Amino acid sequence: MQLKDIVEMYKGLAGEFGRPVELELFGLSREETEKIFSVFDEDYHISRFFHFTNAGGGTAYSINGFPHTHVAIDAAIQEIL
Repeated sequence: MQLKDIVEMYKGLAGEFGRPVELELFGLSREETEKIFSVFDEDYHISRFFHFTNAGGGTAYSINGFPHTHVAIDAAIQEIL
C-alpha cells in the first residue's frame, strides 16, 4: 500500500486533516497495520506528518515497538504526495 492510499483512506475516515482516527478503522489486518505504519514512521520525510497516540479507546497496535491506537495526519503531507 502506498502513502497516497493511506492518506486518502485517512481523509475519508477523519473528514479533515489533523483529526485522530483509530488505526483499526483502516480495515487492515494487525500485521498490515503495524508494518505499513511502522515503515512510514521510520521515514523522516513522512513521519513528521504522522502523529500517533495511545488514546485508550480502540485496539492498540505496535508501531515500531510502541503501542498506538490513533493516528492524525497533517495537511502539509500533501506537499510530498
